[in-house]
Amino acid sequence: MTHYVLTVSCKSSRGIVAAISSYLAEQGCNIVDSSQFDDLDTGRFFMRLSFVSEERVGEAALVEGFKPVAEKFAMDVEIQDAEKRMKVLLMVSRFGHCLNDLLYRWKIGALPIDIVGVVSNHFEYQKVVVNHDIPFHCIKVTKENKPKAEAQLLEVVEQTGAELIVLARYMQVLSDALCKKMSGKIINIHHSFLPSFKGANPYRQAYERGVKLIGATAHYVTADLDEGPIIEQDIARITHAQSTEDYVSIGRDVESQVLARAVHAHIHRRTFINGNRTVVFPASPGSYASERMG
Repeated sequence: MTHYVLTVSCKSSRGIVAAISSYLAEQGCNIVDSSQFDDLDTGRFFMRLSFVSEERVGEAALVEGFKPVAEKFAMDVEIQDAEKRMKVLLMVSRFGHCLNDLLYRWKIGALPIDIVGVVSNHFEYQKVVVNHDIPFHCIKVTKENKPKAEAQLLEVVEQTGAELIVLARYMQVLSDALCKKMSGKIINIHHSFLPSFKGANPYRQAYERGVKLIGATAHYVTADLDEGPIIEQDIARITHAQSTEDYVSIGRDVESQVLARAVHAHIHRRTFINGNRTVVFPASPGSYASERMG
């Protein structure tokens, strides 16, 4: 049997679920699990459905046969082989905790992706990346060469067929044009002290103000810096007895975990952009074994 994932977003309307389930039944498919959300504020409907094809109906045939249903409800729809690994391009600057965490999860199979390359504006992590048999691309970025550097980045994206870009603490601002071109396909991570503590040494600023919670936010990248739709967040509680160095260490751990969970949700097609927000369906008990993450 072949395992598929169907994702749908469209204007809320009566009969959507019935139409989808009827079509799958006609194709000899069996639904494994289903999640749906009807947003009463925006009038949008979102659905993620996992199913198996017992009659070995091909992906192309399923997509083609579903077109009348999609057209009837004006759906944005995708049907994907659940075993197909998403091609992911990682980007990093000088802080490597998120990169190393993603590489480890990928290596042990907890993050089922194809890492097609790592891009950096520095050489610090070249050896680490090459030792994983992953192509490394150093693209230097300055004020003078920024358009040229971004053109090089786009070449890497096109040559590798990257479907997702993960900014694993990449400390350069991407242009509006690139953000629009890759809309919904770039994930960033940063500490959650924004907008209170901007600029250099945010952890020092937080320490001096006696902050008691350290957090991290993973979000889709848009032209509005650090304001894209949020995918995942988490916090860690701290005390007066901890130092600035403790703040940094704890913060890096939270950042790594939050980014990994955001990437995990995206590659399993559990995330939907809903205006300035997201709909993120949790992994259901029935599908957790195939989606579990260490």
